Amino acid sequence: MADDRELWERICRGDISAFEGFYRENAPRLQAFLGQLLSTPQAAEDVAQETFLQLLKRQNGFRPDTSLRAYLFGIAKRRAAEWWRQQDPTGEATGEGTDRPKAETCSLVGDAFAKLDADQRSLLWLREVEGQSYAHLAGILGIPVGTVRSRLAAARRELRQIWHDGQVIKKESR
Repeated sequence: MADDRELWERICRGDISAFEGFYRENAPRLQAFLGQLLSTPQAAEDVAQETFLQLLKRQNGFRPDTSLRAYLFGIAKRRAAEWWRQQDPTGEATGEGTDRPKAETCSLVGDAFAKLDADQRSLLWLREVEGQSYAHLAGILGIPVGTVRSRLAAARRELRQIWHDGQVIKKESR
């Protein structure tokens, strides 16, 4: 955590190289995370950029008791929720079109993952793909570690159920 505190202080002082290093290390992961929450790659890229901008604008928001990456992903999760609130009922962004439906481009695992609700998807992504600790997840979500564990268990059960249901349908259609 001391490294994160030092890095944050450098970023707040306007150290461009500190921010660029943090950006290069975290932008691909952040965009992949947002890609699981949002409907198009372009939306994920846009929200990732907005997340980094908000990080720079809210320099008093980071708490040294969490990791800087956890803080970044927490901002991204909130920005993704805001993005969804701005969508119209047809699923198109105001003034923007959408890419092909996800079902056309996702694998079976991706399809099952996409059937989870956004909170479950983001929690599983951060834990299983990003490897975030339970403590970091608790910091991102603003909930106790025990709640993180129970929500992860529920998300995993739901994913297994979706996968099982998909396998049953697949076998019956042969």
